Amino acid sequence: MSEQPTREDAWQLLNQYTDNPSLIKHALAVEAAMRAYADRLGENRETWGTVGLIHDFDYQQNPTEETHLHVGTGILREAGWPEEWVLAVASHADYMGVPRDTSMAKALFAVDELTGFLTACALVRPDKAIAEVKVKSVKKKLKDKAFARGVNREDVRRGAEELGVELDDHIAFVRDAMATIADRLELPPAE
Repeated sequence: MSEQPTREDAWQLLNQYTDNPSLIKHALAVEAAMRAYADRLGENRETWGTVGLIHDFDYQQNPTEETHLHVGTGILREAGWPEEWVLAVASHADYMGVPRDTSMAKALFAVDELTGFLTACALVRPDKAIAEVKVKSVKKKLKDKAFARGVNREDVRRGAEELGVELDDHIAFVRDAMATIADRLELPPAE
């Protein structure tokens, strides 16, 4: 790849490997949160958003620790994606053993599990409105191991810590970023 990949390149790659609507919405939520953190930290929002969009592009076809990201990072490298982006993608899973030594990598790890958890919190609301999800409610649900079982609570807490933000602020910030694309996440208020 001679030029830096674009969001359109990422969108095509995601859709080439993923057709599960929930996984696509997760990618969009992570993209929105990454763009918001890039703005907050004075980083390149297009780069960060693109990395958020592709972070799990191979998951549907490679859903195990033995394959997810191992296959995906190989595909990205073969296609000539920037190594910093590939490393950020790889680092969002501890089992890859890639250090999160850039703010982009830390942000990706911090928003990944939380976006899924916030989606679950919105879906149990009668109006399904992500913008109306309360931080206090999210923290209460984080303590309930039966709620959204697939979300790693420790990763949510550690992500905020590694990024250097208070958990309450992190939850509110990511919720607000997701609210900006609520319609694409199919989480608008019921009418």
